[in-house]
Amino acid sequence: QVQLVESGGGLVEPGGSLTLSCQASEYPSGFYVMAWYRQAPGKEREHVADISKFGITKYNPSVEGRFTISRDNARPTIFLQMDSLKPEDTAVYYCRSIGATDSWGQGTQVTVSS
Repeated sequence: QVQLVESGGGLVEPGGSLTLSCQASEYPSGFYVMAWYRQAPGKEREHVADISKFGITKYNPSVEGRFTISRDNARPTIFLQMDSLKPEDTAVYYCRSIGATDSWGQGTQVTVSS
């Protein structure tokens, strides 16, 4: 089972930026996708962005153009650069590893408020 630890959440004003990190114990063997999800209070968890082993990225339309997912090939870490943040981006953000097994991190809170 891949262990995932998120960091980088916090409080930011609308229009601001944050970068989330997800440190994995390892990248999964074989084909895998590393993803960010989020869950706002009273809402279902939703997909935000993902990046495959081959570097192909996908985004939720609500964040396309504002968020960027990337990874460090030297170490098992992925990032989510979040720009032009909006109050509706407020949520707990989770990292997910999808491969031979499916693992989730514990989440990091992002609050966008003035």
